[in-house]
Amino acid sequence: MKAPKFKEFISEAKDNKKYKLLIITDEPEKAKTFHTANRLQEEAEKLGWKSYLYRLSGGYTSYEDGIFRLHNKEDEKGFEVSPIDTIAIIRGSVVRKDSWLDIVSSLEKHSICVVNSRQSINICTDKYRTSLRLADYGIKQPKTVLINDPEKSVLAFDKLDTNFPVIMKTLRGSKGVGVLFVESEKSLDSIVQLIYKQDEDTDLLLQEYIKTDYDVRVLVLGGKVLATMKRPVIEGDFRSNVSLGSKPEKIKLTEIEIEASLLAAKAVGGVWTAVDFIPSRNREKDAPFIIEVNSSPGTEGIEEASGQNISKEIIEFFAEKKNWVKVPSECGYKEVVTIKPFGEIIAKFDTGNSGMSVIHADNMKVIGKQIKWSLLGKTITSDIIRKEDIKVGGLRNYEEDRYVVKLDVDFLGGLYEVEFTLDDREDRTPILFDRAFMERINVMVNPARKYVVTTKYSLE
Repeated sequence: MKAPKFKEFISEAKDNKKYKLLIITDEPEKAKTFHTANRLQEEAEKLGWKSYLYRLSGGYTSYEDGIFRLHNKEDEKGFEVSPIDTIAIIRGSVVRKDSWLDIVSSLEKHSICVVNSRQSINICTDKYRTSLRLADYGIKQPKTVLINDPEKSVLAFDKLDTNFPVIMKTLRGSKGVGVLFVESEKSLDSIVQLIYKQDEDTDLLLQEYIKTDYDVRVLVLGGKVLATMKRPVIEGDFRSNVSLGSKPEKIKLTEIEIEASLLAAKAVGGVWTAVDFIPSRNREKDAPFIIEVNSSPGTEGIEEASGQNISKEIIEFFAEKKNWVKVPSECGYKEVVTIKPFGEIIAKFDTGNSGMSVIHADNMKVIGKQIKWSLLGKTITSDIIRKEDIKVGGLRNYEEDRYVVKLDVDFLGGLYEVEFTLDDREDRTPILFDRAFMERINVMVNPARKYVVTTKYSLE
């Protein structure tokens, strides 16, 4: 028998949880050739994760017996997702229409970790919104004005306070599409009139032109720079998109460029973003011009330029559950939860309670290391976890010792083990949840409504 090698006994302490990766796109014919989607799936599956490429065209969702599933066309089984184990990554095609983004809202309402949030996507996919958000954060960018009237293009140019040429952009567009180089006032007026003739409801962005030989893309993940690349301007063009033929190169950022890139990613609320900028002439001293923030960046060009396995680094980042960012679900100040063996119980979500969650108990009797107690006519025996000094607020304003027990709470599709102190709450809501529990399950309390989640009680 061959003895195993020594190193086989050595392993790092890792979270061995097998998560699920959901990638959402809308390229039913071409999705299998997508570099980024494929690479993310490959790296996820190396960790033992299940993965699913969901295509909006022909796809549908189902919700049955508390289970949320996404189905591709002719896939009746579908892919089960849950807030406990699922990461959803949104690919670029989905952001082209607001209606397509409804799937993101649906996932967020089910407390799924979505990369990025709909709010962040909405900012990044609208170049004017991005510009406004960057301005709010005091981030350096090219002078920018909005054209929302075909008869006022020259007035917009005057407000820009620069010389021709200028850059014109549609508010939505990627990979260099919808970006125009305007060389004169006559050209400006002609182009605007032509665009508005095709779509009278469109809005356009006019931006100062900053001459450069290259721009820089910075991938930001979780508030840190993941990778960078330099994109030379394409010969005979003013654009530098890799998709249009630019050959990416390595580049090392200055400290001021790192700071600007991280701040831009923070401004749009992104977890995984690509920040594009034009470097200043003095890179060491002057901040760059931020020109765009992308909420659904590709990895092919930047992996090639950096020599990094970016897809692996992204998956490993989300393998740490502490890095999951979820949009809080709205709940009422009162909701109905399920606790075995008691069944459904009304609970109050009290943001003012920074102590511990509390449950009503009648007829408490300590038997050794256990306590016998009753609620809603049912009596159970629980292990005593410990005794806790509790400061009772409000009009009572005193401290008391309470017994602590553990109970399983079913709410919002998740099962949570919660520590409760036992207390006589005869004249009050049977359960009082503290802020720590609300943070744990990622809910945001609407103080004006009750039974937001528990819809069958919402009419009360």
